[in-house]
Amino acid sequence: MIDKDNYEILSGNVVVAVWKNGKLFVKNNDLLPLYLKRVKNADMWLETRAIDSHRANSRLLKKALRLAEKDDVSTVAHVNAATVTDNYWIRPIDSDLIYDDVKFSDDYFSNLALKGNYDSFNRAATSKKSRTPELTNVGSFEKCWKLLNGKWWMFKRATHSELFSELFVYELGVALGMNMAVYERGEGFIKTLDFTNGATVNFEPASTFMGDDEDYIKVVSALKNICPDAVPDYIRMIFMDTVCANPDRHTNNFGLLRDAKTGEILGFAPNYDNNMALIARGYPAKTKVNSKDVLITLFNEVISEYPEYKKYIPELNEETIRNVLEKINMKVKTQVIIDLVLSRYNLIK
Repeated sequence: MIDKDNYEILSGNVVVAVWKNGKLFVKNNDLLPLYLKRVKNADMWLETRAIDSHRANSRLLKKALRLAEKDDVSTVAHVNAATVTDNYWIRPIDSDLIYDDVKFSDDYFSNLALKGNYDSFNRAATSKKSRTPELTNVGSFEKCWKLLNGKWWMFKRATHSELFSELFVYELGVALGMNMAVYERGEGFIKTLDFTNGATVNFEPASTFMGDDEDYIKVVSALKNICPDAVPDYIRMIFMDTVCANPDRHTNNFGLLRDAKTGEILGFAPNYDNNMALIARGYPAKTKVNSKDVLITLFNEVISEYPEYKKYIPELNEETIRNVLEKINMKVKTQVIIDLVLSRYNLIK
């Protein structure tokens, strides 16, 4: 058991900090999680790593695992705060546990986390296993990690429209030469490949250095300070959000990659989590928009502030969109999609 008031924080097998009686004692600043560089509170950091308690399948999972304490810190501590996408974790002070002891090696509880049906609940509840990456699988949609041929894949439940929207943004991004996380279609779900390759690099969501502040200009300013090379990919990401009407970009679904051994920031993480874009919540009443559209206004403000970044905006035309639609081959209102995307694109400075 981990004493929630006293524990060590590690990156791989290196102790980077000690949390003792409400105070953080840093041992290795180079490898310290970015969140803890900004907020010197380890309990708050653990809370950001916990499965969303509002997800119905989250409650089923905790019940199946018989977690005595279901608060976020206790939930995360049950698996030593380990995740699939970074190598940070915790252990009791002076413990001899190593990273290989806590790193996830199976997806036994994946069906319960994704589907929440009784068979998967009963199977999980009668299992002797108790460790699962689902307890640190954040986000509001029902999802799970599956281990396929030695690679972790995120499976997320999706309607037809959500599935199409996610795939469209992915394929359009690929066609435009953008840095995209790999997505594939499933039956009733969308799946995406873990872009950290099992935490061989560490993913740091933007919330670790921005908090909840998703203001475009402020994010650009922060990136210019900590990783200037990430700026072009960030501009391309918010460009894609703008032309594909994705209102759900927030500081927990984009970020940076760090070298797991040195802590060096390597660059912008691939674009992912676009299942609220386009027609995910229905077709728009009108495909033609005006310059007062919120996302278009925000994007144009960035380009006005930083006109030198206009060169990162890719060229987009109807042929490219049609090719993407043909590749996806899903039943949608093709002309509506084309008109919507081009109308938004034409209003970008």
